[in-house]
Amino acid sequence: MSQSLWVALGLVLVVEGLGPLLAPRGWRNMVSQLAQQPDEHLRRIGGCLVVAGAVITVMMLNH
Repeated sequence: MSQSLWVALGLVLVVEGLGPLLAPRGWRNMVSQLAQQPDEHLRRIGGCLVVAGAVITVMMLNH
């Protein structure tokens, strides 16, 4: 992997870790609520996140 991919992975881990670090109770409640959602709803959320991440990445690389 290139250095940029390692940096991106590191940043993802930092952002993902902020929820349980700063608000563990709220994070646990959010995860519990997500676990109760139907698969179709979770796929839509995941798809939106992937598209948003791809758009941000393309915008930053072309800037």
